[in-house]
Amino acid sequence: MPNPIIRAQIVSAYERRFSEKPLLLINAPGRINLIGEHTDYNHGFVLPGAIDKSIVFAMDKNSSKSISVQSIQNEQITIPLGKEESSIPFSWGQYFQAMVDEIRQRNLDLEGVDCCFGGDIPIGAGLSSSAALCCGFLFGLNKIFEWNLPLLELARIGQAAEHRIGANVGLMDQFAVLHGKKHEVIFLDCLDYHHQYFPLDLKEHSLVLINSHVKHELVDSAYNERRESCERMLRRLQQLDTGVKTLRDITPDDLRSFEKAFNEDVKKVRYVLHENQRVRQTAEALLQQDLNRVGELLYESHEGLSREYQVSCPELDLLVELTRKEEGVLGSRMMGGGFGGCTINLIDNNEMDRVVSGIKQNYLEQIRIEPDSYLVSLENGVDVLE
Repeated sequence: MPNPIIRAQIVSAYERRFSEKPLLLINAPGRINLIGEHTDYNHGFVLPGAIDKSIVFAMDKNSSKSISVQSIQNEQITIPLGKEESSIPFSWGQYFQAMVDEIRQRNLDLEGVDCCFGGDIPIGAGLSSSAALCCGFLFGLNKIFEWNLPLLELARIGQAAEHRIGANVGLMDQFAVLHGKKHEVIFLDCLDYHHQYFPLDLKEHSLVLINSHVKHELVDSAYNERRESCERMLRRLQQLDTGVKTLRDITPDDLRSFEKAFNEDVKKVRYVLHENQRVRQTAEALLQQDLNRVGELLYESHEGLSREYQVSCPELDLLVELTRKEEGVLGSRMMGGGFGGCTINLIDNNEMDRVVSGIKQNYLEQIRIEPDSYLVSLENGVDVLE
C-alpha cells in the first residue's frame, strides 16, 4: 500500500488543480531485483518483485484535447493531443510525451486527461521509478478509456516509451511493476515471458537497500553500450554457429572455445551465462529456504557485475565490501543498471541496526557522502486504490 501521507497529498493537489475529485487513484510500485542483472535484454532469467515504495496517480478525463499533468512539487506540463510533439520543460515530462507518442502510434483512443502524481521511490537509485511512472499512467489510461489491454502489452508500451527517450532497457522493470505479488518474487523468462512466483520467506532476515547516492542515469551511462556489446557478440557467435539464436543457446564451455577469437566482449557474455545459472540456483535455494546459499549467490553476482560486466563503481564495490566484515549479513550486491544507485543486502533482523549504522558510517568516512538505507518488502503490482 502507498504512503498514506503521499496519497492524501496527491488527492488534495488534484482537487486544488482541477476543482473536483479524481475518478481514479492508481498505485504503481517500484521494484527490486533479487538477482539476474543485465540478463533481461539478453533473453535470460531474472528474479524481481514489486516493493512497498510507489508512485500514486490521481486521474480523470477532461473536456479538452490535451493531457494536463502536475507533479507533487507543483511542476506542470500540458501535452496538446492535436500536435505531434510538445516542448516539455521537466525531465519527467519527457516520459509522458513518449507515452502519448507510443499511444498515437498504436491508434488507441485517447482524449483529454487530468493527472496529479507523486511518490516515495528514490530517483536514480535503481528502483525503477521510470517504469513505475510509465506503467502507472498507462494502467490508468487503460481503465479510463477501456482499452482492455493485457498487462504484458502495457509493459511493452512503457518499455517503448523509455526507448524513445534513449534508455534501451529490457522488459523486466515494467513486467515486475505490473505483475508483482505480495511476499513473492517473479522468476521471469525474458525470452517468452513465461513466469512463476516463488515465496520470499526471509524468516528472521530482511532486505535492506543502501543508496550510494551516486546517481545513475541509464541514458547517459554505459548501460546502452553494454547492451550493444552483447548484441555484437551474439552476431559473431551466430556467424560461427547458425543454431545460436540467443546467448542462452550456448554454455560457458561453448564460450571457452570461442574466446581467442574475440575481445573484451567475451567477459560480458560469460557474466550473462553465469548470471542465468545463478538465477536458477537462487530460485531453487528459495524453495529449499536456504538463505545462506541465496546470500552466497548475491555476492557471486556482484563479483560478476563488477569484474566481468563492469557496471559497478568504486562506491558500490565499497558498500558490498563493507558488508563482508559484518556479522549478520548473508549477502550483498549492486542492484539495477549500475554505475551508481543501491546495493541490496540480506541482513539478520537482530543485527540490522548495528550493521547498517556501521556501513553508513564507514562509507561516510571514506566517500564523504552520507548514504540512505531503505527496508523494503514485496507488494502487489500496479492497481486501483479505493
